[in-house]
Amino acid sequence: MVFQDAQAATLGKQLKEDGVRFAIAGYTDLHGNLKGKMVPIDHFVQMANGSELFTGAALDGLPQDVSDEELSARPDLDRGVVLPWREEVALFLSNLYVAGEEFEASTRNILARQTTAAAELGYTFNLGVETEFFVLKEGETGTDNLSDRDTLDKPCYAIPTLMDNFGWLQELVDHMNTLGWDVYSFDHEDAQGQFEIDFAYADGMTMADRVVIFRAMASEVARKHGAYATFMPKPFADRTGSGAHFNMSLADAESGQNIFETDHDPRNAGLSDLGYHFAAGILRHAPAICAVIAPTVNSYKRLVRQGSMSGSTWAPIFASCGNNNRTNMLRIPLGGGRVECRAVDSAANPHLAAALLLAAGLEGIREKTELEHFHTDNLYEVDPADYGRRGLSLLPRTLGDAIDAFEADPFTREICGEAFWKSFIDYKRGEWESYQTAVTDWERDRYLTFY
Repeated sequence: MVFQDAQAATLGKQLKEDGVRFAIAGYTDLHGNLKGKMVPIDHFVQMANGSELFTGAALDGLPQDVSDEELSARPDLDRGVVLPWREEVALFLSNLYVAGEEFEASTRNILARQTTAAAELGYTFNLGVETEFFVLKEGETGTDNLSDRDTLDKPCYAIPTLMDNFGWLQELVDHMNTLGWDVYSFDHEDAQGQFEIDFAYADGMTMADRVVIFRAMASEVARKHGAYATFMPKPFADRTGSGAHFNMSLADAESGQNIFETDHDPRNAGLSDLGYHFAAGILRHAPAICAVIAPTVNSYKRLVRQGSMSGSTWAPIFASCGNNNRTNMLRIPLGGGRVECRAVDSAANPHLAAALLLAAGLEGIREKTELEHFHTDNLYEVDPADYGRRGLSLLPRTLGDAIDAFEADPFTREICGEAFWKSFIDYKRGEWESYQTAVTDWERDRYLTFY
């Protein structure tokens, strides 16, 4: 079956005229890491129609046996990019098919199902992601800061160290703007060696694709400058971890108007009733969703109230919603009109994270779920004896706890589909069990000569 011949022929011709010599049919594994096959530009039409096949058994989290029919990558031609750091190559993230049908267990397909569900209700899902990450030196220790002035306990917003890193930062920002992403701010973040780049929001699928591309692009640019970018959520026990805060809203599909925005919020946060239903839906499934938005053993060393030179981790520990207060899992920033999830970290698969958050929010809207508690004070300081009265429940404290919650909540099975749901649990439970049996430097330092 010819899938998208006419559009592909026109696009392939234009790319070739623009000097593009190769194209990638890209897709991601369970972790959101970029995979794919590359073809010469003269084979672009064939690639667009799904010529590039692969076995899911070769990738983490794509539940296939080696004997199963190969998967076909069908590129999304509306969201392709020419790589700014290698302009002879164009990248097209793809939906996956098997035996002529959509492959249920592809994370991009999982998000596509939820954006369709939103569209059926008359909504467009809009998403902005705050990209936090560390850029560190390669060399003897492999964990040194690029700037020898990056030594402050509170380095956030420091201009001298920002300027010391300006070479790679400027190049990365220029690449992002070449792609039309509209970078509007970047800074040195709260930890030594940590940075954040903020750019314009887009529809959920476009933004999830951009986060995948951003991680690859940041790594390539850092390597060019003798460094590396890491999206490990908490590389250092005494520094702030890297979040990937999801700023979510729904727009009317016809008018484009933000329907989370209102001037008549009795809580004075600027969020509509629909927005509060969306937030309440997420909180209902927060423990299970944590397994996806904080997907590693290391993630749970970020979701703590202490563990930073600056005196705060800036990360949530409760399934809670409130105003501009950054100690909530869900925050309504100044100006309202959106729900920010602060529990998402930089290791999350952006398609899967967006799918689960959107699905939970839509459930809250369909069922008109009420947000019972709204928190405006510093939740780090709440006495544990008051948790119940205040309507506070702790987020999972470990990956093991999160996987248990993911498995126990029927919602995750329904949204992910049986095959991916089981594959995710098996992989992540194996990761947790491997960590539990590992012997760490901390244990040797504490116990080797203790007795």
